[in-house]
Amino acid sequence: MRHEEAKYNKAILPEHCGNPLIEALPVKLCDEDLVDELSYYPPYSSDEMKLEPSHRVEYLTRLKALRQPLPIYFDCFRAIEIAIKEGYSAKNPLSPTTMNYLHYPVGERTEVEPRTGYFQAKGCGITIIGESGVGKTCMLEQILSHFPDTITHSRYSGVPIPLRQVVWIKVDCPEDSSIRALCHKILTELDIKMGLEPTAKQRTIPSLIEQIEARIKSCFLGVLVIDEMQNLNLAKTGGADRLLGFIHNLVNNLGIPIVFCANPPFNQLLSKTLKTARRAESNGYFDFELMENDEVWDIFVERLWRYQWVNVKAPLSQELNNTLYDLSIGNMDLAVRIFREAQRYIIGAEDERITPEVLRHASSIAIRASKGITDEIKRERAISLLKRKKKEPSTTLEKSPSDEKVLLVHSGNQKTIPGDLTRPHHPEFSSKINQLQNTEDLYPLIGDMDLIQRAATQDDPLELLRAKNILCEDPLEKFA
Repeated sequence: MRHEEAKYNKAILPEHCGNPLIEALPVKLCDEDLVDELSYYPPYSSDEMKLEPSHRVEYLTRLKALRQPLPIYFDCFRAIEIAIKEGYSAKNPLSPTTMNYLHYPVGERTEVEPRTGYFQAKGCGITIIGESGVGKTCMLEQILSHFPDTITHSRYSGVPIPLRQVVWIKVDCPEDSSIRALCHKILTELDIKMGLEPTAKQRTIPSLIEQIEARIKSCFLGVLVIDEMQNLNLAKTGGADRLLGFIHNLVNNLGIPIVFCANPPFNQLLSKTLKTARRAESNGYFDFELMENDEVWDIFVERLWRYQWVNVKAPLSQELNNTLYDLSIGNMDLAVRIFREAQRYIIGAEDERITPEVLRHASSIAIRASKGITDEIKRERAISLLKRKKKEPSTTLEKSPSDEKVLLVHSGNQKTIPGDLTRPHHPEFSSKINQLQNTEDLYPLIGDMDLIQRAATQDDPLELLRAKNILCEDPLEKFA
């Protein structure tokens, strides 16, 4: 949690100048600097590939921290940044309007209007919709981490303003869609940000709403992020409408920008009424879809592929890239899990190269609960592809992968990876074959380079091969 002392920078818009809440926010970043801000690449060293297998397995946990920004990240960041400033634009602690706003309950106006006018809320709504695992929550956390949690003000332009500004809070939508549960979560989060003892919650809903409104106003909350909004669809008591109404009252009465983050069923709930949909997307609507197998996916996989803690680093080929995409259906979370599980499975084996078969085997381990959904998406994509190509001449059917199984030796135990024909089928030959595959210069390993050609010129070629001891006529006797 970041608590900062206010450092004021001149606001970009003239109408924002003189507002300490806005001028204390981080300086606006250019797009180049924003890439660095929204990304995180865990530390990695090729020397770590030389560590013991048990140690290298632990390094795989770093993959969870990998953050590769996507184009949609920049749009969401800018939308949230603007929403925070827009919400603060009506709340200048040096303005009589804001003093009036702070000291009187929402809905009650003084008979004497402040010289700067009554408070006019400027809250807005942002909605982010996407399938589970596409990176919505990670993106939000990365965006919000750019802003400090709280900013402490003491003096601005010679005027004392002892206050603490809470820039953002993030809570999950309660599973029962109750206003009470959401209020409790917001109050608890505000207490944590402000470093206060837990607030005693009011018992009745009206009192609780007044309590939370007073707290939100006093701490100058910048933006309220509510994750897991799809929980509203699961409500059986019809509380979804009431909760949405409560949230939108916060926007209308207090001018608090709201960010909704949810899985796809939530967009159906929003679209029921124009009023609700309009409010929820007033400052932006972002549809987080599964990634396409395009340049953006290539950038993500190229970055992911650098993190290999195996003893033989496999270069990223187009086949590996496509295999990972097919298995993960373009879902970043699933791709990272498959890649991590693939390494976890082969680390400790004699041959630790990542191959398409290893990825498929890792997928069968890493994706179990999600398998039904991923298979359905694959089927829909296949049908869509067939529709596009139905007028094209049919092409030769590809042969299905072999059902043969190969063996990996792992700490004395054998592991099977179905269909992996790139690996030795017999562990007794694996070390020599791997040596041949991985060596950069084969010539020193070949004792007699033209032996086969010379044997071909002999009347009895086999006699020469027997004499050179490279012909094995009874392998069972020799290797048994």
